Amino acid sequence: MLIRILAVGHRLDEWLNHGFAEYRDRLPRRWTLELVEIPPAPRRTPGVAVRREGEQLLARLAPGEPAVALDERGKQWTSKELATALAGWEESHGRLALLIGGADGLDEAVRARADRTWSLGCLTLPHGLVRVLLAEQVYRAWSILHKHPYHRA
Repeated sequence: MLIRILAVGHRLDEWLNHGFAEYRDRLPRRWTLELVEIPPAPRRTPGVAVRREGEQLLARLAPGEPAVALDERGKQWTSKELATALAGWEESHGRLALLIGGADGLDEAVRARADRTWSLGCLTLPHGLVRVLLAEQVYRAWSILHKHPYHRA
């Protein structure tokens, strides 16, 4: 299973990169977690920046690749629901893209292209921290599916 996190933003603090790598590296070889960073567009006009970032996100999606947009208006999932969804994508496509927008969110075209929209909750989180959270949840989902003791609930 290839899971790609396509994220607007770059040059994060080292502790965020380390946290992401910690969970990515725990996954077995047949589950690959890849981070694709997209440089943020200049913020002179936020609407134009969001559109340009959206174009960059969409350009990096493979044809037919299932995609989940991270957005506050999306559905919240439990870890078990995520695990079930990942198992389905693994069986049907063998891959998935998770899309994180820039400072002003995702372009409507990205939301329209996404197969699902996922909200991590009501809190506003720094985008770098979202990467770490996603890596941990992917690892947790793997542990649920493979009855690994990491997930104890």
